[in-house]
Amino acid sequence: MPPESFWEWAATEPERPALLHDDAPPTTYGELAATARRIGRAWRRDGLQPGDVIGLLVDNGQAAIEVLLAIQESGVRGVNVSGHLVADEIAHMLADSEARGVVISPRRADEVRKALDALGGGPMLRYSAGPAEGFVDLAEATAGLSGEPLEDRTLGTTTFYTSGTTGRSKAVLREAPPGMPSRVPPEAFAAGAAFARTFGIGPSDDDVQLVSCPLYHAAPQGWAMFGLTFGHRLVVPAKWTAAGALAAIERHRVTYGFMVPTQFKRFLELPEDVRARADVSSLKMVVHAAAPCPPEIKRRIMEWWGPVVWEYYAGTEGFGTIVRPEEWLAKPGTVGRAWPGGDLKILDDDGNEVPPGEGGAIWLRSPGGENRFAYKGDPEKTAQAQRDGFFTLGDIGYVDEEGFLFLLDRRTDLIISGGVNIYPAEIEAVLASHPEVADVAVFGVPDEEWGQAVLAVVQPREGVAGDERLRAALLATCQEKLAKIKWPRRIEFRDTLPRQDNGKLYKRLLREEFAG
Repeated sequence: MPPESFWEWAATEPERPALLHDDAPPTTYGELAATARRIGRAWRRDGLQPGDVIGLLVDNGQAAIEVLLAIQESGVRGVNVSGHLVADEIAHMLADSEARGVVISPRRADEVRKALDALGGGPMLRYSAGPAEGFVDLAEATAGLSGEPLEDRTLGTTTFYTSGTTGRSKAVLREAPPGMPSRVPPEAFAAGAAFARTFGIGPSDDDVQLVSCPLYHAAPQGWAMFGLTFGHRLVVPAKWTAAGALAAIERHRVTYGFMVPTQFKRFLELPEDVRARADVSSLKMVVHAAAPCPPEIKRRIMEWWGPVVWEYYAGTEGFGTIVRPEEWLAKPGTVGRAWPGGDLKILDDDGNEVPPGEGGAIWLRSPGGENRFAYKGDPEKTAQAQRDGFFTLGDIGYVDEEGFLFLLDRRTDLIISGGVNIYPAEIEAVLASHPEVADVAVFGVPDEEWGQAVLAVVQPREGVAGDERLRAALLATCQEKLAKIKWPRRIEFRDTLPRQDNGKLYKRLLREEFAG
């Protein structure tokens, strides 16, 4: 039996290539393991114990992989912090997760320093993947330390944040299955291996994965770890471009990867002659999730690459559906059927299951029914999202007679732009804090390039003109408080906003007005 964990591959085949580079020899499994263990030893020496939290703000590249593996080895819990976030948002996540340290890329140093200053600059371990003022370079921190396995190896985990009811992000905390409280290898990797096998991949000497999306997101991080679990080689560019990705596919004979629909669109926007001469014959499977893909875009990418595009519908909370290329081509627009071993049902507002073809709330059950998660600090949201072994992401859809799911709406208020979830309540809170704003509504409108764009409709306070001066002031407020991806693409003004007698904002009317 071939190994089914990165650590087994590193022990049995240390010279096996793990990371492929354009202008340098490959980094081997043995080299990756040794560096990860040195990082783990440095954390232990500096006081981090299993279960302690460290914030991760490391850009894609070899260092990001090394840090993720160090977490696995040392038992430390990593909290993934988006590279888009600004100081206020970073400070919230570090405080909420009770982080005792951070690991950053040098370009994030200024923003992280501001976040730490906002938290009082207390006792926080500060590491960087390269020189950065006020942070300890990991190369310096690990110098002279052993690359052998830690004496008290404990498998660490990573935590991801999603929306909270107040608009602030909430940590999704996963529980281990009964009887496996410490998730010690090799059992810890069995679930991931089973997930990846559903897509037809397993241990292989030939498979090469292109890492196309930021590793602070759950799906690309999971897929990168699956690749190392099966002994595959990874290509992890620091920056993604369509032209660069196409060149990497050809140069390294990439066989699979995870992408989002916006990236498909970027590929299709390349000049026709570039696409025509590109050799993509090595591709066996490309998986996408995170946002619906326009049927025409998906059809065109498969006309070029062949029937290799798989899709699944899921969340950080658990898994839902999967659709193979041939199934999607037969039923364009579907997100598939329930995951093998899982289940789904569509319920009306009273909790009753509805017949095929009728829309309702989508409820999912992961394989084995193991939907054990909690939104940190929000028991009400946790309770609302789980029922009788099922969970919901709040989406609306229907199933056909064969059990294929079709989405009707992605969470009423959620905006998905370029595959990234954007939560209007957070943007509304920032805009409402401006002294000249009486009321505000934020929602998504169709956008050809990104899928959706952020639009804010603002009701100025009495006596304040809704003009370019106010628009510029509001945008400046967003630029100070929010990541760029959350800035409104448009800010419109209205004398009043449509609120019901109970105070609930009637966003549907605004969406209809601005849908064109």
